[in-house]
Amino acid sequence: MPISFQPKSININVWLTKLPFIFRFQTKNFFNFRRLLPILFALSFTTTLLLGNFQPINAQLPQYPSQEIRGVWLTNNDFDILKNRAKVQETLSQLRRLNFNTVYPVVWNDGYTKYPSAVMERMNIPFFFRGTQGQDVIADVLNQARSQGLLAIPWFEFGFMAPLTSELASQHPNWLTQKRDGTQTSISAAGEVAWLNPFHPEVQKFITDLVVEIITKYNADGIQFDDHMSLPVDFGYDQYTINLYTQETGNPPPPNPQAQAWMRWRADKITAFMVRLNQAVKAIKPNAIFAVSPNYYDFAYKFQLQDWLSWVRLGVVDELVVQVYRNDLQSFVSTIITPEIVETQQLIPTGIGIMTGLRNRPVSIAQIQSQVRAARERGLGAVFFYYESLWEFGSESVEQRQAAFEQMFPSPVVRDPAQFRPRKPSFDTISLPLYPRGADGYFLEVAVANGRPRRVLLDTGSAGLRVPREFLGNAPIQQTGQKVREVLSDGTVLEGDLVYANVQFGLISTEEPVPVQIVTSRQCIPQKPNCSAKSSTSFSGIIGVNYAERALPYNPLRKLPGNLSNGFIVVGNRGGNNSNLVIGLTDKNRAGFRIAALSPQPAMGGIPGNRWDSRLSGVCLAIANSAIKNTCNARMVVDSGMNSSYVDFKSAALMGKLKQGRLTAQNTVKLSIPRVFDYSIAPGSRNGFNVWSVNLAQQLDQPMVVNSGIALFDRYNVLFDGVNGRVGFRDRN
Repeated sequence: MPISFQPKSININVWLTKLPFIFRFQTKNFFNFRRLLPILFALSFTTTLLLGNFQPINAQLPQYPSQEIRGVWLTNNDFDILKNRAKVQETLSQLRRLNFNTVYPVVWNDGYTKYPSAVMERMNIPFFFRGTQGQDVIADVLNQARSQGLLAIPWFEFGFMAPLTSELASQHPNWLTQKRDGTQTSISAAGEVAWLNPFHPEVQKFITDLVVEIITKYNADGIQFDDHMSLPVDFGYDQYTINLYTQETGNPPPPNPQAQAWMRWRADKITAFMVRLNQAVKAIKPNAIFAVSPNYYDFAYKFQLQDWLSWVRLGVVDELVVQVYRNDLQSFVSTIITPEIVETQQLIPTGIGIMTGLRNRPVSIAQIQSQVRAARERGLGAVFFYYESLWEFGSESVEQRQAAFEQMFPSPVVRDPAQFRPRKPSFDTISLPLYPRGADGYFLEVAVANGRPRRVLLDTGSAGLRVPREFLGNAPIQQTGQKVREVLSDGTVLEGDLVYANVQFGLISTEEPVPVQIVTSRQCIPQKPNCSAKSSTSFSGIIGVNYAERALPYNPLRKLPGNLSNGFIVVGNRGGNNSNLVIGLTDKNRAGFRIAALSPQPAMGGIPGNRWDSRLSGVCLAIANSAIKNTCNARMVVDSGMNSSYVDFKSAALMGKLKQGRLTAQNTVKLSIPRVFDYSIAPGSRNGFNVWSVNLAQQLDQPMVVNSGIALFDRYNVLFDGVNGRVGFRDRN
C-alpha cells in the first residue's frame, strides 16, 4: 500500500551543483584471487533539491545515545588479509589503536556467500572462501573484532544483484526480473549483473534465510545493506511483477519506467520487504544493528527505487551511512547537509561513506582529511571504502597516512551494541489511501495478525475493528474467551469472539496487540428486518475509528506509535482517485479547519486515552416543506459508515407533518453550526448514497439526532481530534 507523508519545512537551503563523476566502486575476489573491475559509474547532471520532494518530520531527540561511527569496509580486495588469521589480528589491532570502532566485512557478493552457508549448500552452490588454515573467515573476523572492542557488522554487499552467469541465476531464471525490452542485465560498478526480483516471494525468502543465517550463525552485532538492496528503475517488467501490479491496481505497468505511481508501487514493495526483514532479524537478536549504506536520497529513490528515508522513519534502520564519493569538497558538503540526512542524524547514528582510493585512482590524504573534518563538524561519522586503500595507492607513505588517521581520531569512541533497542516509527503523520466502493462507503486496507491487507469499511460512527476469521494471518493472537455483540445503526447485529492481535496500516503497526472482534454471525434486529445482514454479500469487515467507545474493542488508531495516535482526517473524494485517511494531526494539516467541540465522557477500563461523546451539539437543522426551520438543538454524528442519512425525532410533535420514511428531493436538508460548517443537500438516490430518511425514536436522550452519512465527506474534509475532543470541517469547495 502506498504511503505518503506530509512535508514540514526545514530551514536549510540546499542546492546541488553539477555532480562530477558520482562513484560507486565495488571490488570483488573470485576463486581466491583478487581482481579489480575499475568501473566508474558516471552521471553528470544539475538538479535543484526541492524540499517538497521529501517528507521530513518534526525534530526529535535521538532514540538512543549518539555514537560516532568510525568504520571501514573489508572487501574482496582485502581477502589476502582476511584469509590469514595473523594478518586479521594485526589489522584489527591497528584499527583499534587508530580509534576506529566498526568494521564491515563482506559476506555476500557475486552470487556467493563468503562464509560456509547451509542455505547455499542446500541449493548445491559451491563455497570458495575458506582461510589459509581452512577456517571460516567471517567467524575469525567477528571473533577477533570482539576481542579488540570493535563492532563487526557483516556487509550484505550485493543485495538483489547477482551475475547472470552465477549458479544462483542459472538455477533460478524465474527469480530474475527484466527491463521492458526483455534485457536481464545492467552495467554496474561490479560489471554486468542481473537482478533478483525483489517482489518475488521465493527471492524474498532466499534473502531472508541468508540474513537470518548470518545473525544466528555468528551472533553478529548487526547486518548492513547498501545501495544494491534496491532495483534499477528500468526493471520490473518480468511476467510475475506485471501480473502482480495488474492484479493490485487494475492496470498493467506503464511503458515509462519512471511513471510516478509505478515507481512508488515498486519502491513501497521493497520497503515492505525491508520491514519484514528487520522483523526477522530483531526476532532473533533485538539489539542487532540493522544498518543501511545507500546513495544520497534523490538518486537512490529516482534511479534505484530505494526509499531509505521511509525505512528510517518506519524505525527499520538503526544506522545509516550515505555513500558520498566526491573529489570536490563543495559538492561533498552540499550532499551531506541535505534535509533527509539532517533529519536522520536526529534519530540514529549517521555517517558518510568516504572514498580512500582505488589502485588506478588514488585519493590524497589531504582530501580524506578535509572530508572527514567536514562530516565531523556536522555531527556525522565516517566509513571508508575500503581497508587496503587506507594506506595504499596514495602518493604519501604508509606511515604518513597512518599518522594522518591518528590525527583525525585522537581519542576513542566506543560503540556499545547493548545500548541499541528496536526503534519505533518516527512519523508525525502518514496518509493512507481510501477506496470508495459504490454506495457502500470508503474502505481502508488493514492487515490483522500478519494477514494479507484486506479492505474494511471505514466507520467514523463506531469504534473497534470487526473482521471475519479468514482475515487473520499466522501471527499469534490472544484469546480472551469473551463474546462481543455489536448492533450497527442499520440494525445489523454482529456477534463473535474478542481477541487481541497486532494490526497493521500500510507499513505501520499498532504498538501492541489491540482488541478485535472476530465476527462469527450476523443478523437483523426485529425493528429493522432489512439490515445489511439480510444481504447475501459476505461480511467485509468494519474499522470503527471514533472515540466514544462503550466497551471493547476500541478504536485501534489509539495504539499507533507516537503522534500517529492523536487523531486523523478523512479526505473523501468519491468522484476521484485521491481519497485518503491522514493519520496523525500536526499544526500544518490542522490548518484551515473550523472546529466544533465534543463533550467528554468518563474513562473506561481497558480503553486508553480520552473518551468523547461522538455527537456534535448545537447543530441547526432545516428541512424544506416541513416545520423544521433552523432548529438548533439537534445533535449530529459525522458518520462515514452510513450510505444513507437520517434524522431521528424523539416525539411525533417535533416531527410535525413529516412522515416516517425517505425524504424526497423537495425536502432539501440543511445542517449547520455557526462559523463551523453550512451543509445543504437535496435527498435523492445519487449512486445510492444521498438518501435521507426521518424516523420516530422515542428512546432518544435528545430531541433530534442527525446522522450525516457519507455524502457529507464529498463536501468536507473532516478532522477527528482524539486528544482534545474536537471535530473539524474544511470545505473543499
